[in-house]
Amino acid sequence: MAELGLLLIGALLVNNFVLAQFLGLCPFMGITRGYDTALATGLATTFVLTLAATLSYLLYHGVLVPLDLTYLRIILFIVVIAGVVQLVKYYLQATSPILHQLLGIYLPLITSNCAVLGVALLAVNQSLTLLQTMVFSIGAAGGFTLVMVLFGAMRERLQHDGIPQPFQGVPIALISAGIMSLAFMGFQGLAG
Repeated sequence: MAELGLLLIGALLVNNFVLAQFLGLCPFMGITRGYDTALATGLATTFVLTLAATLSYLLYHGVLVPLDLTYLRIILFIVVIAGVVQLVKYYLQATSPILHQLLGIYLPLITSNCAVLGVALLAVNQSLTLLQTMVFSIGAAGGFTLVMVLFGAMRERLQHDGIPQPFQGVPIALISAGIMSLAFMGFQGLAG
C-alpha cells in the first residue's frame, strides 16, 4: 500500500509530467489563459488519461504480448487514446451540451497531448501492474490538472496586474512557468 502511495505522490508532484518531464506543454501554454478552461481541460484530460492508460495496459498485455507484437504498442496506444477521446466527446455531447460547448476545440486536442501517450508508454516500460498503472495514471492526471489550474489562475491574475510592456503575454507566461517548475522541484525530497 505504501508503494502505491509513493507512486501516486511521485506522479502527482515529484515527477510532474508538465513541470518535471515537460510533457503536455502545448495545452499548458495554450489553454491556460483562464481558470475555467484550464479546469475543464484538466478534468477531461484526467478522465481520458486514466481510461486510456488502463485500456492500453489491458490491450498490451492481453493482445500484443501473447502475439509477440509488442513493437506495435505506440500505434495501439494512439488508437486507444483517439477512441477514448471520441467516446468522451460523444458522451459529453449527449449528456452535457454546455460542457461540450465549453471544451469546444480543446477536447479533440487531448488526442495530441503527449502526456497521455507518455503515461501509457511509461507504465509499460516500467513494467507496472494493472493497479500500479491505474494509480500512476491517476497521479499523473491529477498532477496535470493541478498544474493546469494553478497556471490558469496565475495567468488570469497576471492579465490584471501592471506587467511592463516587454514582459506581457508569452514572456511573463514563460517566466511564471519556469518559477513554477522550480517550486515543484522542491518536492524532489519527497522521493528519497
